[in-house]
Amino acid sequence: MIEISTLTKVFGSGQEAMTALDNVSVTIAENEFFTLLGPSGCGKTTLLRMIAGFELPDTGEIRLDGQPVTHLPPHHRPINTVFQNYALFPHMNVAQNVGFGLEMLGRDRKEIDATVARTLELVRLDHLAGRRIDQLSGGQQQRVALARALAPAPKVLLLDEPLSALDFKLRKEMQSELKRLQLETGITFVFVTHDQEEALTMSDRIAVMSAGKILQIGRPMDIYDRPAARFVADFIGDINFIEGTVTDGGTVATGSGDLAVTAPLPASGTTVTLAIRPEHVMPGAEGPNSLAGTLAERVYFGSGTVLEVDLGATRISCRTGDAPFAEGAPLSVTLPPERLQVLQD
Repeated sequence: MIEISTLTKVFGSGQEAMTALDNVSVTIAENEFFTLLGPSGCGKTTLLRMIAGFELPDTGEIRLDGQPVTHLPPHHRPINTVFQNYALFPHMNVAQNVGFGLEMLGRDRKEIDATVARTLELVRLDHLAGRRIDQLSGGQQQRVALARALAPAPKVLLLDEPLSALDFKLRKEMQSELKRLQLETGITFVFVTHDQEEALTMSDRIAVMSAGKILQIGRPMDIYDRPAARFVADFIGDINFIEGTVTDGGTVATGSGDLAVTAPLPASGTTVTLAIRPEHVMPGAEGPNSLAGTLAERVYFGSGTVLEVDLGATRISCRTGDAPFAEGAPLSVTLPPERLQVLQD
């Protein structure tokens, strides 16, 4: 549905120049929920605005459904955008807001009324069609903005951090709603967020961005379990890093002991970083890849406990449900070889 080739965008000039996008290429499939994930300033919103037509690239090309759209204005692209602030019209009621885009397209009144009714039912707001915008909750306003964007049946719906203004519980509810809407409409969704949980929960694929570049594209499971770079590993969820050197025996020597790894290793003498998620560290277990340490801290967070174990040369976190361990007591941890990721950057 979307083909982006070698997009570059620089704002400013001379010493003030800032590269927002640096040779970015990506392909997004039809009927895919695709997420651009990264910290503030990484280029994700700039990329979204280029797909929408609000920004023009310095170099590169954008194709939509096989057609070049790089220099087309926004209103000539079969794309709608849901903004962070919703941009609803306060002087119109819910139905009027949803029908506004259809009116601008010159649709007849019977078609507009039927589409508005169908779209409001889709977002479960048909009972509030006559309600004023200022009489709606934040979550209801979010659904009106979605309905207005969906009503003209665009090929692509762009969402620029639309859940950031909602409280935690409502945000969780809207995550499920967005995925449901994408599946029911069959529209390609491109979602921008800095929230890793949102990305992992809703996406078919995720592109992790940093400093204007895409570092990795993959399914949520692949991004989480097999990060391609240290930044990706660190940005997506909690993770432990252990520095070491590859030995002649095919292990990694760390300051806390040698570790066997099932992942491919570079040449002997190469410095690497081992990465492992806290939930994969086994506290109190003995055996291969066990490291002796001391329980420095334990933090209960409701559904489990995080243990901070001092290994001398480093500290490592493990997440466990049952934690019958006392702070200050000796505690060994086992790092399963198949769970250790090898990073070189």
